[in-house]
Amino acid sequence: MAPTSTPQTPFGRVLTAMVTPFTADGALDLDGAQRLATHLVDAGNDGLIINGTTGESPTTSDAEKADLVRAVLEAVGDRAHVIAGVGTNDTHHSVELARTAEHAGAHGLLVVTPYYNKPPQEGLYRHFKTIADATELPVMLYDIPGRSGVPIGTETLVRLAEHPRIVANKDAKGDLGRASWAIARTGLAWYSGDDMLNLPLLSVGAVGFVSVVGHVVTPELRTLVEAYVSGDVQKATEIHQKLLPVYTGMFRTQGVMTTKAALTLQGLPAGPLRSPMVECSPEEIAQLKIDLAAGGVQL
Repeated sequence: MAPTSTPQTPFGRVLTAMVTPFTADGALDLDGAQRLATHLVDAGNDGLIINGTTGESPTTSDAEKADLVRAVLEAVGDRAHVIAGVGTNDTHHSVELARTAEHAGAHGLLVVTPYYNKPPQEGLYRHFKTIADATELPVMLYDIPGRSGVPIGTETLVRLAEHPRIVANKDAKGDLGRASWAIARTGLAWYSGDDMLNLPLLSVGAVGFVSVVGHVVTPELRTLVEAYVSGDVQKATEIHQKLLPVYTGMFRTQGVMTTKAALTLQGLPAGPLRSPMVECSPEEIAQLKIDLAAGGVQL
């Protein structure tokens, strides 16, 4: 595993939630995934999230997920954390995915809040605990109520933090007040899951990022977090402000759509999207070029 792991930063500081490249006919592009993973780690990522939402996990099969984990591990597993997304809204299925990911060699698991069925807090607690009990891998929770329909409550996070393998939380809740309390009370390693809030979350105790814009600005994100950690808040703020057009542009529409468009513009592996996702329109691509250029991204 990568040497950037500490109890405070179990998965490093800068991770990108990687898209899943597909071939022109829509098949899984394992060679492209390896080339993209290598590019992202070379750019400065401590780790990659594979089979997350940005990886179009709702449309990839269980076998494809396992193949992707193995391929990325082969490419970069000796120098970066490879974290497998295994969250679904079915606890039993998530347990199966977790065990398969462990067998494939994944370094850790990302487990999103069950979506659509809106379980109560006790259901969330049992869901996450059951998955954490199923393997020996460290777990990063993923709290994103805007998609899942239900937040992980602070008291639930406190309970979950008692589990020896639940070590981190990816926070896309968008609530700095709740984040502040949860960080203070749980001791979990806190990762920003909302690029616009990367710097603000550092200010209340986050240790790093699980980023989408990391596909195009990993060096800047690394410089930002290292500046902040070293006490140069002014430099971190300057980078944050420089990246505002990138943060905005990459989320004018669904993030995987703009990410694949940006990667294609840069000549990097991406390929088409699987339905119900669609390619960006010419107008959206034109706006994306303007946004990225404003943030200093070379295309």
